Amino acid sequence: MLDGYSVLAPVYDRLNDTVDYRKWADFIEASFEKYSPDKKIKSVLDLGCGTGSMTIELAERGYDLVGVDISDEMLSVADQRARERGLSGILYIMADMCSFELYGTVDAVVCCLDGINHLDRREDLLACFSLVSNYLEPGGVFLFDLNTPHKFKTVYSDRDYILEDDGIMCCWRNRLSKSGDTVDFFLTVFEQDEDGAWQRSDGGHRERAYGLRTISNELEACGMKLIEVSAGYGFEKPEKDTERWYLAAKKFEQ
Repeated sequence: MLDGYSVLAPVYDRLNDTVDYRKWADFIEASFEKYSPDKKIKSVLDLGCGTGSMTIELAERGYDLVGVDISDEMLSVADQRARERGLSGILYIMADMCSFELYGTVDAVVCCLDGINHLDRREDLLACFSLVSNYLEPGGVFLFDLNTPHKFKTVYSDRDYILEDDGIMCCWRNRLSKSGDTVDFFLTVFEQDEDGAWQRSDGGHRERAYGLRTISNELEACGMKLIEVSAGYGFEKPEKDTERWYLAAKKFEQ
C-alpha cells in the first residue's frame, strides 16, 4: 500500500480548499508577537509542509522559509506552486520529521494540520521534538496543532467518508483502535485524466492521539516548555468537545 499523502499529493489542495491559510497565518503572526515580543522572528521552519500552502503564505509575508516533508510528491507540488507565485527563496528538504537536518538554526518552527499526530510512536514524538529544539534558537517559538482525543473517538471513529470535486473522488475509511488512541486511514483516490479515463490510487496512514500531559512532558525533556493551548485563532480556551488544539511552546533561554 502506498503512502497516503503520496497518493493525495495531486489532489490534496482541492480536497482541503476550506482551510483558510491566510487566517491561520494571521494567528501564527499574532502568536509570534504574543510569545516572543522581544525577538524579531525572521526565519521559520515549516515542518511537514505538504504542498506548501502555509510555507508560501508565510514566505509572502517576508519570512525566510524552510519546508520539510517526507513526501517527494508533495514537495514537487509545493515547489511548483512557489515558482508560480514568484518565490525562489524557499528551501525545500525531503526528510522525515524525526530525522531531518538543517543548515542552521531558525527563529520559529510551525507544524500545521495535525502533523504531530502522524508520529504514532512516543519515541518518534521525542525524536521530532529533540530535533525541533536542536534547530530552534534559544527563546524561539514552536507552534503546532493536534487533533484531540475527543475528535478521534467522535469524528474519526470507525466512519467512512467520500470527498468529491470535479474530476476527483476520494474514499476515506477510518478504523479506530480498541484503545481509542490510534486511527488507521485507508484512502482510495479516483482522478479523471484528460481523455476522460479514471485512474485509481490506494494508500493509507495512521494518526495517534496524544494528551496534553504527554506533550508537555516530552517538550520539557527536549528543552522546551508548553506555554499555551488554544482552541482557535482567537486564542480561545479549549473545552471538552474541542476537536483541535493549537499549542505554543518555547525553547528555554540559555
